[in-house]
Amino acid sequence: MEITKDILYVGVNDHQVDLFEGHYIVPEGMAYNSYVIMDEKIAVMDSVDGKFTDEWLTNIKSVLGDKTPDYLIVQHMEPDHSGSIRGFMAEFPEVVIVSSQKAFNMMKNFFEGEEFADRRIVVKEGDTLDLGAHKLSFIAAAMIHWPEVIMTYDSTDKVFFSADAFGKFGAHDVPPGGEEDDGWACEARRYYFGIVGKYGTQVQGLLKKAAALDIQIICPLHGPVLSEDLGYYLDLYNTWSSYGVETKGVVIAYTSVYGNTKTAVELLAEKLEEKGVPKVAVNDLARSDIAECVEDAFRYDTIVFATTTFNNDVFPFMKEFINHLTERNFQNKRVAFIENGSWAPQAAKRMKAMLEGCKNLEYAENGVTILSALNDASRAQVEALAEELAAAY
Repeated sequence: MEITKDILYVGVNDHQVDLFEGHYIVPEGMAYNSYVIMDEKIAVMDSVDGKFTDEWLTNIKSVLGDKTPDYLIVQHMEPDHSGSIRGFMAEFPEVVIVSSQKAFNMMKNFFEGEEFADRRIVVKEGDTLDLGAHKLSFIAAAMIHWPEVIMTYDSTDKVFFSADAFGKFGAHDVPPGGEEDDGWACEARRYYFGIVGKYGTQVQGLLKKAAALDIQIICPLHGPVLSEDLGYYLDLYNTWSSYGVETKGVVIAYTSVYGNTKTAVELLAEKLEEKGVPKVAVNDLARSDIAECVEDAFRYDTIVFATTTFNNDVFPFMKEFINHLTERNFQNKRVAFIENGSWAPQAAKRMKAMLEGCKNLEYAENGVTILSALNDASRAQVEALAEELAAAY
C-alpha cells in the first residue's frame, strides 16, 4: 500500500490473537503497522509481532526489490512491535537500529542481553536523521504508553509516525464497523482508554508538540493511516486526554444478583429517556466487555453506579470496574449511586470511598437504596434521581 510516493506500508494483520495484551477482546483482530521510507538511505519504521516475522520480511522485500535497508527505526519496544527485530537484523546484517537509549536497554532485557551495541544510533528529542530527500526528526513521547517511546516526523512528506498514539483495535482486512460514529472512534476510544488512558497529561504534552508541526498524514502502529479530516482525530484525542466530555448523556453501570437491581436500573433508564436525556447507555458489568464499559464511563458526562452490597463491601464486578476507572485517572463527571442490600446496605458508601481520589466529581443529591426489591419508597427515589439528572439537559 502506498502512503506517499516514497512511503510504503509493509505491516501485517493478526487474526490469531484472541486477547490483545492478554485481556482486550479483539474479535476483528489486530493490525501491526510497519512502513518503509524509500530514499537514498532506506528506513524501515518498526517491526511486528514475532509470529509474523516471515510475512513481514516478505512484505519488505517485495517493496525493496534488489535494494537493502539502511535503518530500522524502533519507536516502541512492546513485543507486538519489537518481536521481529532480531529476525530483521539477521536478515539484513548491515542495518543500523535507530532508537532511544531506553529502548536499547529494553532490547537487552527482551533479547537475552543483545542490545546491538555495534549497530545502533541513539536518538533523543530534537535529533534528526537525513535519508536524502526525507528529513526525519524525533519526538520524545515517554509514557505514551511506555517510557522508551519516540515518535518520528518526516518534514518532506509531512507524515507523523505516531507509535501507539491514534491507534485502534482491528485488522485492516475487516470492513469498518458502523456504530453511531465513523467506524474509527468506537474501537479507537476503547483502545485509548484501555491502554493509554492513564497518561492524559503526557498525551496533552504530545498534542502541543504536534500542533507545531505541519502534519498531513498520521501513521500509527495500529489501525488505519489517517490522511483526511485530521482535526477530527486530534480533537478527539484532546477531549480524551483532557478527560473532557465527548457525548452528553448518562451511562449506568450495574451488577445484579437476583435481578432486583437490574429492575431499578431499567426503570431509571426508562425515566431518563422519557425526560429527554439525549443518550442513555446501560452496561451489565458481569456480562459486558469491561473495556467497553470503561470507554463509556469516560465518554459521557454522567455515570450511575448501581450494585449490591456483598460481604459488607461492593459486588466484585463493580469493584473491578471502579478500579479500572481510578487507575486511569477518572475525573470531571457527575456521579450517582444505586445500592441494594437486604439488611445492611453499604455499597454506595463503599463505592464513594473508592472514588475519593478522583478529581472534580460532582455527586448527585439523590440516590437510591433498595432493600431487597423495589417498593414505593425506592421507586420514588428512582423518580427523584431521574428528575435531578435529566434537569441538566
